[in-house]
Amino acid sequence: MADKNAFTDKVRITVKSGDGGDGMNSFKSYKGKPACGPDGGDGGKGGDVWVTADSGINDLLAYRYISKYFAGDGERGGSNKCSGKSGDDVVLKVPVGTVIRDEESGAVIADMFSDGEKKLLVEGGRGGKGNVRFTTSTRHAPNFAQKGEKTQPHVVIFELKVIADVGIIGFPNVGKSTLLSKISAARPKIANYHFTTLSPNLGVVNYYDNSFVAADIPGLIEGAADGVGLGHDFLRHIERTRLLLHVVDISGVEGRNPVDDFIKINAELENYSETLAALPQIVALNKRDICGADENIAVFRKKYGKKYDIYAISAIDGAGTEELLKGIFNALKELPPVKRVEADENFTYTVSGNLGFEIYLDDGVYVVVGSLVDMLCRNVVLNDPDSMAYFQKILREKGVISKLSEMGIKEGDTVSIGEVEFDFVP
Repeated sequence: MADKNAFTDKVRITVKSGDGGDGMNSFKSYKGKPACGPDGGDGGKGGDVWVTADSGINDLLAYRYISKYFAGDGERGGSNKCSGKSGDDVVLKVPVGTVIRDEESGAVIADMFSDGEKKLLVEGGRGGKGNVRFTTSTRHAPNFAQKGEKTQPHVVIFELKVIADVGIIGFPNVGKSTLLSKISAARPKIANYHFTTLSPNLGVVNYYDNSFVAADIPGLIEGAADGVGLGHDFLRHIERTRLLLHVVDISGVEGRNPVDDFIKINAELENYSETLAALPQIVALNKRDICGADENIAVFRKKYGKKYDIYAISAIDGAGTEELLKGIFNALKELPPVKRVEADENFTYTVSGNLGFEIYLDDGVYVVVGSLVDMLCRNVVLNDPDSMAYFQKILREKGVISKLSEMGIKEGDTVSIGEVEFDFVP
């Protein structure tokens, strides 16, 4: 059974906007006058699916247990020109920093970057028009109404990418959580064993009149980029940080070499992403108060002192953290702000009114297919002259007739649209 308290930062869900309600085909009737004109109302619009960013939510746990979200369907139109009720919307709340992707194409739909940001994910189906909407100067009693637009389900991926200025990285149990608790108001769980931190912890660090957001990223060990330990699940959370604060246990009390630890963690960053490996780093040599640390500090500075800004600290009592914070703020001044993941501008789910078609030749027959054809098949009454006139009008307006002409169709050639076949007459 899944742990209900487990941190969840990536989920797969199915969403569907509501179908549009059908238009009503009805006529006024009074005693002694059974048909006094059309009065069918329009169907209601289907409900939309929205996503909103909420800073009060920390992960995507709720979506592990409910993975399907369907908006309400629009109601059918009524008589006396009454419109049907629109379907209820669905609003999905996600943590700030959630990136939404289409599963099939991988396209980025949105990055929920700011608290309160709202995104229309899938628009509800258009309600069908009632028969009263089809009256003209020559058509006084249309005996047909339009069906509501049907919508399709879509599978999307929610992926949380923590938004922080500084990502705190390093081996487990090197003092990352302790350091975060010392420099911010965050109170992460702290204990003297590996993997105390099972989810990213965020803290706002104030430095005089300035501040920055720091994230304690858990689970980086050798092999993290290949899924060992917790690293593969959490490396994504430092992809959009501006600066890495690499904490190293300089005491060596756990039997590991501090220089080797530093090399291994940087190798994991490079294996996971060249972009991560290229992020600027500040190094905090923690546990300087432990016997034997001074010698290791000297070795580390000799090897990396020219490439990195290095600070020896003791997170447990705060020694050296003032100088470290000053160095972080000076570095952040020179770096660009955190950027949102750009959405794919060419991607969109099909919405109301976006009716397309394709035409291909099949053994001499011009076959028309697509969402336009589906709409016509739902709406056209074959034995009603007014409905057939509407059918021909739509074919002209949507460019089907002109496309057939471009393809070289001749008078008398057969055209197939849904279940209807007819001889072409220009």
